[in-house]
Amino acid sequence: MNREQIQKALEDLDVAVVLADGLDEAFLGITDDSPPRAVYDQKKIIDLLMARDGMSEEEAEEFFDYNIGGAYVGKQTPVYVHRLEEFL
Repeated sequence: MNREQIQKALEDLDVAVVLADGLDEAFLGITDDSPPRAVYDQKKIIDLLMARDGMSEEEAEEFFDYNIGGAYVGKQTPVYVHRLEEFL
């Protein structure tokens, strides 16, 4: 999904969430919380950072932890999930 598709879907649902910049490929959906929050696949983010920005896996994980996963932008801070299949 690209940003335009995500924003169109959110508009159709009449939902406003905080989206992470440059991580649209890892967008999964939204929570049912109040307020709703964007949900992203953490593994896809790590892979994206490695492919797009030329980071090693260790660098991408560290960058994610400090700059993305550790960022708080209020009550609608996005959620970053680990898919169970990553551990099987």
